[in-house]
Amino acid sequence: RFSGTFVGNAESASPAGVTSPPAAAATLPAVPTIPVVPTIVGVPNTVAEAVLNPNEVKPPASGTRRARVLYDYEAADSTELALLADEMITVYSLPGMDPDWLIGERGNQKGKVPVTYLELLS
Repeated sequence: RFSGTFVGNAESASPAGVTSPPAAAATLPAVPTIPVVPTIVGVPNTVAEAVLNPNEVKPPASGTRRARVLYDYEAADSTELALLADEMITVYSLPGMDPDWLIGERGNQKGKVPVTYLELLS
């Protein structure tokens, strides 16, 4: 509530007869809160992420595909695979893995790669 008047208004900012509600906010039911779990950058939050170390997984017997890399990609950490535009790699997904990422393999190198940087081939 504003105290005082507005320019050009001779009456107070509150209409006559209107009063502020009493401090009823203290009697309102409590709103449930969502617990906050602290995270550390680079440390997996879930067991599924911790299990999905690309260097320790083997490709599935079926379900691998070839992909052409559309853009250069610099790996953010050791779990990712750096990519060069126009190279061909083998990719596959793992159960519980983020759908925006695949495991990519080039020779004996392996790591996560973003799907948006790839053209999936047959």
